Amino acid sequence: MLKGMVDTLTGKHEEEKKIKGRVVLMKKNVLDFNDLGASILDRLHELVGQTVTLHLISSVHSDATGNKLKGKVGKGAELESWITTITSLKPEDTAYEVTFDWEEDIGIPGAFLIKNSHHSEFFLKTLTLEGVPGHEHAPIHFVCNSWVYPSNKYKSDRILFANQAYLPSQTPPPLLPYREDELLVLQGNGTGELQEWDRVYDYAYYNDLGDPDSGEDSARPVLGGSSQYPYPRRGRTGRPPTRTDPNTESRIPLLMSLNIYVPRDERFGHLKLSDFLGYGLKSIFQFLLPEFTDLCASLSNEFESFEDVLQIYEGGFKLPEGPLLQNIYDNVPLELLKEILPRDDEGLFKYPMPDIIKESKTAWRTDEEFTREMVAGMNPVIISRLQEFPPKSNLDTQLYGNQSSKITWDHIKNGVDELTIEVALETNRLFILNHHDSLMPYLRRINSTTTKMYATRTLLFLQKDGSLRPLAIELSLPHPDGDEHGAVSQVYTPAEDGVEGSIWQLAKAYVGVSDSGVHQLISHWLHTHAAIEPVVIATNRQLSVMHPIHKLLYPHFRDTMNINAFARQILINAGGILEATVFPARYAMELSSFIYKDWNFTDQALPTELLKRGMAVEDPNSPHGIRLVMEDYPYAVDGLQIWSAINTWVDDYCNLYYPSDEAVKADTELQSWWKELREEGHGDKKDAPWWPKMQTRKDLIDSCTIIIWIASALHAALNFGQYPYAGYMPNRPTVSRQFMPEPGSEDYELLKTDPDRVFLKTITARLQTLLGVALIELLSRHSSDEIYLGQRDTPVWTKDEAALEAFERFGKELGGVERKIMEMNGDEKWKNRVGPTKLPYTLMYPTSEEGLTGRGIPNSTSI
Repeated sequence: MLKGMVDTLTGKHEEEKKIKGRVVLMKKNVLDFNDLGASILDRLHELVGQTVTLHLISSVHSDATGNKLKGKVGKGAELESWITTITSLKPEDTAYEVTFDWEEDIGIPGAFLIKNSHHSEFFLKTLTLEGVPGHEHAPIHFVCNSWVYPSNKYKSDRILFANQAYLPSQTPPPLLPYREDELLVLQGNGTGELQEWDRVYDYAYYNDLGDPDSGEDSARPVLGGSSQYPYPRRGRTGRPPTRTDPNTESRIPLLMSLNIYVPRDERFGHLKLSDFLGYGLKSIFQFLLPEFTDLCASLSNEFESFEDVLQIYEGGFKLPEGPLLQNIYDNVPLELLKEILPRDDEGLFKYPMPDIIKESKTAWRTDEEFTREMVAGMNPVIISRLQEFPPKSNLDTQLYGNQSSKITWDHIKNGVDELTIEVALETNRLFILNHHDSLMPYLRRINSTTTKMYATRTLLFLQKDGSLRPLAIELSLPHPDGDEHGAVSQVYTPAEDGVEGSIWQLAKAYVGVSDSGVHQLISHWLHTHAAIEPVVIATNRQLSVMHPIHKLLYPHFRDTMNINAFARQILINAGGILEATVFPARYAMELSSFIYKDWNFTDQALPTELLKRGMAVEDPNSPHGIRLVMEDYPYAVDGLQIWSAINTWVDDYCNLYYPSDEAVKADTELQSWWKELREEGHGDKKDAPWWPKMQTRKDLIDSCTIIIWIASALHAALNFGQYPYAGYMPNRPTVSRQFMPEPGSEDYELLKTDPDRVFLKTITARLQTLLGVALIELLSRHSSDEIYLGQRDTPVWTKDEAALEAFERFGKELGGVERKIMEMNGDEKWKNRVGPTKLPYTLMYPTSEEGLTGRGIPNSTSI
């Protein structure tokens, strides 16, 4: 009382200390096509006292009344002005003030608890605290990037942590129980069907691709969990089994396909308007497929000429008027309709002109472009150096007989610049694009469908100017008397004129078909999308958001689980778009399982992978420890620069937190993460001897570099060239529908008068072309909010200054790579960087603009 009287007499009033906070979030109605009423309901809730409340959690003082001595929880503070803050209907951030009473027994907050009493969820981006007593020198940032549902949806409180990274052993004791409890929430209990507000990351087999309840033709084998069909794991949804097969998970009806479960923080948001991409995939399958079917029935399912093909880009095409077309207008949002089916003023639909035919409509047919795309195209990861002649097979001779190549010296001797075979091999001048062993075991089954294709081998000679010359193409089929009798093969050599020239063009088309399928199923889907999903799951289950390695890897997981879930629902499922447009049809995913048997995590490191293919040799004097045997190999040249930049960044970052190998061994979360990734995520490979042991800093640095490389640069190189190269289907056909014409046949005679018609009736038909081009046009686009390698969504993603400085150096190094790529593309010395089509190789150029650009490395496998 006396003190109060003194203060009154002196005019001093002790004011209660306050901590000012600023919350940035996006409301659900901003990010959702179908929930514009959410904001109205939330405002009504505000009026009756149902608000959003935050409680700070101490990082220095524990609550002695609890069982685990958890950090003390402060008084609640409500978000201010929710009702009066006008929210844009565009995807924009909205900022709210929040004022906390300063509580001495809270001290420095290291986390906060949030309670959402509103009707709907919102995307919480950040909380920033200013003027915290004892921490006045700098704000305290909480980078959240998480959906917050109404509190009644959760079984435990929502806790979010400040942006300071801690190893488990270094975590402030009051925060440690929260850290441990949060991981338990994310792991779930392994039971029940998961709902959209659940935050559970768990594993499942690929047992949701088939629909056996719809009939035997719709059934597919379970991938994963067996030696016959090994596979990486995908995210668990917990849906009930089908009636017909208890091992197969029931599927969501196509009309509900956007509701497939993934943890909500993995769902599309951002400026993609929530499920924009998924909506696009669904629209192609649900609305455009029947429209295209009707169109092809009214015209012809065959392209009559290459001019006919060009009409879908230059002249356009009109879809039949009727209820199906009206469905598109009624059900597809206008923004999306403009993307997936742009129309001109006359109502004609047309696709953007693919880069491969912008400068020349015929250069794609040259031998030079055919070979250039093996080192600077959309699938530059298959070509290898030939190390024995003739090429041999690694297939089991007991099962498949003699599968060795039938290419002889007589076939190639005129194309090797008068070298002997020994000299050509010793001087690294011979190369091969080999799609024989990967396809032959499935070829008999594939060819029992409407597909008619070959296992292929293409031999190449490295010329003095650095470009490749094709020497021979071998097309092989299973022996008619049984697989054990070996292959029946035919060898074709280059020709320019007459029937022989037309036959050679067909042989190259069959190679293109095999390469297109391997690209989509193996190089692209299996080796990036499927291989990285278990890493996403294991990281969220075992590494706290406070863990420095979680902070390192988190940007490289953005949207991966979401796009993979959509793929299982619409693209790679039984009867899905992939089966409809790529040659293996119903055997597509089964074939990728066959290839996964040889998958090796450590081989995914770019230098190791190049050595394995013989495209490089060890050289300790080289900056990368290897030297390319083909100097003008654009994918590898650019890729090694990107790889080196990633490796340097990861090395700098990891050494900040791990001063010794012992620190790696002692990190309990890290060890649990690596164990689970091996034994659960890639469980069918858990006993493989090649896994890093995670006992040293090198193990950690190498493994994280591989993960970031796969998720970012490798995926970009395999994805964003799809439309530039394959948007014009004759250049990259996905299906062949008849075998090579035999002398005396009708088509052989037609080769003499109309070879283009034979070519077009052999490869992808009109319906598959329209569908396939619509798909890859959507998948080859960058969104307007893409975050590229060397970028983060916020500059305060970590509090550690040394980490921020290392990241800044990483960004500058990538900028140097961009300049180098442009310099080399402008240097005519490098024949393979541009080629006869005048299409420069830019797929490893780190940044990009929005749209179809053929460049840019997003942080993650997000599309």
